[in-house]
Amino acid sequence: METVLQVLLNGLVLGSVYALIALGYTMVYGVLKLINFAHGDVLMLGAFAGFYIGSSVADSVPMPLLVTLVLSMVICAVIGVTIERLAYKPVRAAPSLTALITAMGVSLFLEYTTALVLGPTPRGFPSEKLLPTSTVMAIPGLPNISNRQLVVMGTALALMGLLYYIVVHTKMGKAMRAVSFDKDAARLMGINVDQVISFTFAIGSALAAAGGVLFALTYGRVDPYMGIYPGLKAFIAAVLGGIGSIPGAMLGGLLMGFTESTASYFVSTYRDAVLFSVLVIILLVRPAGILGRGLVEKV
Repeated sequence: METVLQVLLNGLVLGSVYALIALGYTMVYGVLKLINFAHGDVLMLGAFAGFYIGSSVADSVPMPLLVTLVLSMVICAVIGVTIERLAYKPVRAAPSLTALITAMGVSLFLEYTTALVLGPTPRGFPSEKLLPTSTVMAIPGLPNISNRQLVVMGTALALMGLLYYIVVHTKMGKAMRAVSFDKDAARLMGINVDQVISFTFAIGSALAAAGGVLFALTYGRVDPYMGIYPGLKAFIAAVLGGIGSIPGAMLGGLLMGFTESTASYFVSTYRDAVLFSVLVIILLVRPAGILGRGLVEKV
């Protein structure tokens, strides 16, 4: 019983991080119909920002993890807007294949430039300095719950709740939904489409940075290629839940976390094969995802 609960707890923690990253994919796709394959590398940049900021402020400010998280999110929001303006905006009217190839090129550029500038060697993340590990709950027969697990889940849920509020209850959120539905009609109604797209990239990149910091906090290391697998798994989560759907990204992230945690326990060697098999099955059975809606296009 304790082992089963531990697997579920690990899946919830991991799924919360995947859901954060998947939200970035689904927001950009919802507005631009673009799969931003550089999203996982923005996560990596957020983790590196957290590494340098955390190492600098850990002993000098109160609540260093919060400071590290917020500053990393701000830095990656700026990076996300810059990527959109320099790489994606010039090809916005081009065929979708052009935008897809551009996204792959941006991904490789970020990975190898980071490796060139910072070096390819993995570095230890200052997890203990930012948040010393302690057991918060120890009940006989149940798995121990650490403060780090609670912080990761609580932060992820808080950020997802904040995003939901922005999209549903703010003027910019209404503009985002309008642009997602029809960019041309939104422009005719006076909405600044370029501003909305930049805001979407900023929010998505900030969430990726938060996911990167939480991921590094959990696993204790950063390297230039650390965003590849989390990015791919979060993409699977977005497709699983229904890409373009914010609740779907949250649900897909949690399901991916539970799937990976369960697969790690039973068939750890084939864990990634199980996860990518989920993507194939979903595309075959329900291409629109669990909460996604299929669209009929007239040609």
